[in-house]
Amino acid sequence: MNKVHGKNRPPKKETFRHKRSLGQNFLTDDALFEQLVDLSGVGPEDAVLEIGAGAGGMTKALSARCRRVAAVEVDETLLPILRVSLERCRNVQLVHGDVMRLNLPELTGPLGPFHIVANIPYYLTTDLMTLLLNGAMPIQSISLMVQKEAAQRIVARPGEEGYGMLAVRAQYYYDPQIMLDVPACMFTPPPKVDSAFVVMPRREKPPVNARDEALLFKVAAAAFAMRRKTMENNLIASFRVSREQAAAWLKQCGIAEGARGETLSLRDFATISDAMAE
Repeated sequence: MNKVHGKNRPPKKETFRHKRSLGQNFLTDDALFEQLVDLSGVGPEDAVLEIGAGAGGMTKALSARCRRVAAVEVDETLLPILRVSLERCRNVQLVHGDVMRLNLPELTGPLGPFHIVANIPYYLTTDLMTLLLNGAMPIQSISLMVQKEAAQRIVARPGEEGYGMLAVRAQYYYDPQIMLDVPACMFTPPPKVDSAFVVMPRREKPPVNARDEALLFKVAAAAFAMRRKTMENNLIASFRVSREQAAAWLKQCGIAEGARGETLSLRDFATISDAMAE
């Protein structure tokens, strides 16, 4: 990918130092910001929660396209820089705080149904996705810049490397796709690995109709609890049932004896949970 040098730049070194503890890697390319907003699919009627405003480049691009933007930034030393950078962006609400500790339903309530756009630290990916993928908030789409390996785990299919609970939860509520690979050289400072931009539009309804959604996720979690064990053994360990009972459920669902959880689909987990619910 060719790098297009835009006008946006990270804070000057004399006023700001990147914090490794916060996983700060800023994008600095205005053309890339525009491309990412295009890929996210947000438009004039949309409200957006941006997680990790950074130096404000993405925030400004979102502000120019969207009705309203709530931009969260945890680093208080960036706030004065952001206030200057976003001075003319009247539709932006700048929020200082840790997204994992904020009351997101309260913060996003005034937005109505909203989209999420974020360039998040790698270490936060799993915890943040777990927070967002609970189905409780009216999120219309999630667009994330994440480590490429994490992106592949989000879109992974049964039997593929990285397939696990993250993929199951993401694909139950959303339709995730890797839209763009972003090399490390496009960040300041450059991370040690490449990134990818994942766009996840919300499904109108889940791809499977489980009788008990909570049980479905418990079954899926059991499947990945011990990857080298069979689904039968994982059911026995997680639900404390007899081998005969676990085998009967799997037989009823048409799942082969000896099948491992990592080879089973979302539909398989729904079928098993339905059998258990009976």
